[in-house]
Amino acid sequence: MLRVELRTQILRLRTLIALGCVAAVPVAAGLATATSAGHRYNNQDGLFGASTYSALNHAMASLQFTGPLLLPIVVATLAAAIASADRDWGILRYLYVAPVTRTRLLIGKLTAVTIAAVTAVGGNVLAGVLTGLAVFGWHPFHIIDAPDLPTAAALGRALAATAYLTLCMLSIAAIAFALGVLLPRGAEAVAITIGFLVAASILNGQADPDGGVLHTIAVALPVHYWQSWPQLLERAGSPDVTSLPSMATGAVAQVATIAVSVALAVLVLRHRDPAA
Repeated sequence: MLRVELRTQILRLRTLIALGCVAAVPVAAGLATATSAGHRYNNQDGLFGASTYSALNHAMASLQFTGPLLLPIVVATLAAAIASADRDWGILRYLYVAPVTRTRLLIGKLTAVTIAAVTAVGGNVLAGVLTGLAVFGWHPFHIIDAPDLPTAAALGRALAATAYLTLCMLSIAAIAFALGVLLPRGAEAVAITIGFLVAASILNGQADPDGGVLHTIAVALPVHYWQSWPQLLERAGSPDVTSLPSMATGAVAQVATIAVSVALAVLVLRHRDPAA
């Protein structure tokens, strides 16, 4: 089943175009900021201000740019398509006659969703590094108003940040997958997931960090923790994941979201008529 899902979904032209758009962002950003190589970009702070100092700086800044909306939209679209395509095409019942058990079908689809999410994040990072190498070169990782990071420390933090964001993308993929199994059409699952993303992002931006009803709702949503990882690369010293409470809490929130969403998908897939 995994080979079928990879061939019919991951290798489709639509999927390749979506993944190509994610990878094109760091390429376009690198070309647009090439004249600022080796200098602080546009007097900005954080990863964006340091993006023009090295290849790894550029890759991490590109990941921060795409992480809040573009990456999750692409991942959610792919996850919903993988979940609902067989029913949309009217062949789900025939798969069971083949025979393909519901458990085997679910495992194959979830593995394909995982591969899609990892490919989206990894492709963005790889494109950022390659573009950064061509435009800015390989130099020590620069932190605004702090000493540069040694290569080993920078790579370790970048890998931790990439792994954390991948987990975040898997959580929205799980939500989209569950909706793709539950709703009659994949397009409905995509629309609701994107609506959830936009609403959660707005709510997160409007919530008062000191408390209140909006803050209480925001911290219960996985989206609230998606931008915790830049702390790893924006400050001096040697912080790790365990020293960043927001990342630790965020990882728990993502895992919980994945568990609940997958459990719902399993429940629906096991008990609903495949033609429904």
